[in-house]
Amino acid sequence: MSQETYELKAEARERVGKGSARELRRNGFIPAVIYGDKQAPLAIALSTNEVTKRIHAGGFMTTIATIEVDGKKIQVLPKDYQLDPVRDFTMHVDFLRVSGDTAVTVDVPVHFINEEKSGVKIGGVLNIVRHTVEFNCPAHAIPDSITVDLTGFKIGDSIHISAVKLPEGVKPVITDRDFTIATIVAPAAGVEEEETTTEETPASE
Repeated sequence: MSQETYELKAEARERVGKGSARELRRNGFIPAVIYGDKQAPLAIALSTNEVTKRIHAGGFMTTIATIEVDGKKIQVLPKDYQLDPVRDFTMHVDFLRVSGDTAVTVDVPVHFINEEKSGVKIGGVLNIVRHTVEFNCPAHAIPDSITVDLTGFKIGDSIHISAVKLPEGVKPVITDRDFTIATIVAPAAGVEEEETTTEETPASE
């Protein structure tokens, strides 16, 4: 579970708008907004280098950060960020204020273990339907990933969310069906299927 946290220093932004955002970026800062927790949104400026480093380190969207603005520390979770499509440059970040009981919705990566103890060992192909799953969970208990144990699954089997042991308080956003995370398919068809499967494939019930 992601207990690690980090701090960022920020300055409050007096002026907002396209011109001031451009000026900020020229000076090595990123415009950002902190919102939520029934308080007015707060416009801030963050160091471009610091934020870019955090995004490239991984786990950015699932790790709580503390942002210090004018001596005041605010706990936040990144909700969204925009990259310049041409230069891979961070343009803007949205942060959500979090407190002890804040519940958040996050996309959590799925990891698979024990392929050698499943039908994959004898030539089956692991066909991943969902590389990430959206969960509701407490802000202070966001898992870095969920682990799917493939032990005992055979060629032709589907692995559903109900087969995954989830940490306490972590619940899938989709509640109306036991959706498929992956299937183990026979090799010949498997290669074809893997090429065309997208993450949004509806679960076959």
